[in-house]
Amino acid sequence: MSRVCELTGKGVQSGNNVSHANNKTKRRFLPNLCSVTLISDALGQRFRLRVSASALRSVEHRGGLDAFLLKADETELSMRARLLRRQIVKKSAETAVAA
Repeated sequence: MSRVCELTGKGVQSGNNVSHANNKTKRRFLPNLCSVTLISDALGQRFRLRVSASALRSVEHRGGLDAFLLKADETELSMRARLLRRQIVKKSAETAVAA
């Protein structure tokens, strides 16, 4: 499993460990990934995603998974998140026509 957030695309960064003697060795900065279950109000389903802690805060701030995906740029999202976004857009368009 890759170490990439499924919503924001945040991944592993590389850098250096710098000692007191200024010796530099390569290291990896891993994202803080959490396995969470998010609920889509429009689809009425639960989705198990692996997201970063900062993305989880953004989802809560924007008002849920649906609002986050609708506001997010599609190029930033993973393939699975893009599929969810398209389903939510389709479902919300159907409910708008029916109303």
